[in-house]
Amino acid sequence: MIKIGFTGDFCPWLRIENEFKANNWKHLFEDVKPFFDENTLNVLDLECPLTTSKSGISKTGPHIKAHPETAAILNHLNCELVATANNHFKDYGWKGMQETYETLNKHNISWLGSGANFDEASKTFYWKNETTTIAFINVTENEWTTTHDINPGCHPEDLAANFYKIQEAKENADFVVVIAHGGHEHYELPSPRIKKWYRFFVDAGAHAVVAHHTHIISGYEVYKEAPIFYSLGNFCFDWQGLRNKPWNKGMMVRLGFEKGKKISFEMEFISQNNDTVGLSLLNEIDKKIMVEHLEKLNSIIVDDALLEAEFNKYAETWKAVMNTWIQPYKGKIMAGLYKRGLLPSIITKRKKLLYTNLIRCEAHRDILLQSINPTK
Repeated sequence: MIKIGFTGDFCPWLRIENEFKANNWKHLFEDVKPFFDENTLNVLDLECPLTTSKSGISKTGPHIKAHPETAAILNHLNCELVATANNHFKDYGWKGMQETYETLNKHNISWLGSGANFDEASKTFYWKNETTTIAFINVTENEWTTTHDINPGCHPEDLAANFYKIQEAKENADFVVVIAHGGHEHYELPSPRIKKWYRFFVDAGAHAVVAHHTHIISGYEVYKEAPIFYSLGNFCFDWQGLRNKPWNKGMMVRLGFEKGKKISFEMEFISQNNDTVGLSLLNEIDKKIMVEHLEKLNSIIVDDALLEAEFNKYAETWKAVMNTWIQPYKGKIMAGLYKRGLLPSIITKRKKLLYTNLIRCEAHRDILLQSINPTK
């Protein structure tokens, strides 16, 4: 059996990077290393460029990077392939990407999901041994990192293009695995759209879908004999101010591949970068609690009505924030006053109807994005 391990977001910065520079890091991964050593291949989501560049791109959200030599951690974990299609890999532009590629080459680590242009970024990675070929396709939601043309970037989610990639891979491999980076951060269920899309990948020919990005563990299902993991959470992603939270737990998944048989899977759960820096396996009590919680999530995922209801409740918690974001008020003070009802809405109901249609209608949205994107 071919055993392939997958993890969620790997970003070796902050305390991890400090311990690495102090040459005091190997013990931080001692508890989880046996999981990786048992696998034929390990695939981690490299959630940041490995670069010393200080030239961040124009974007919303934080810029994230780690020192290039932290790639040695990947070697230590028997990782020979990283997925790079995500919303941070291009944080430091083409220069940061190039430095990352140079570092990965130096450490004999392959990558997929990004490149100097769309053609490179969308390339399928084929892993082969004497008897079996496994194709990996890595896609991410469209944010500041994706490319659709001659510019550098990451492989975007685009259902039509992704369909043809999966079909092509199916013709050339025994198994096809889609690694997807998307979903709603800090929300522990897929949206109805995400469920529909990831099932579509299976309908298109994928034998498994493994996803991350939400920073917390989500549920999973087996659809038409294909396992779909909706989010593995974080693997190693230190974040100041987040301790003993769902952020600090992750899932490691091992898929088993044998020709003529269903893909098998095993899960292991970790705690990462809490008050004490480093990673550790959950104890039996906490693991049992996690498994029981996953079973509850899974029961919601398979029920379309329940999943829709849960997502509607989640979306409602964002309503005030979203309505604040579309207002032209600048700064925290003005936005805060509006959010508390102390300033009126400048956006009329009729204007909201217009915005709804501009965003909902694909044809309008195509032109809207071209028109307002400050990087164009």
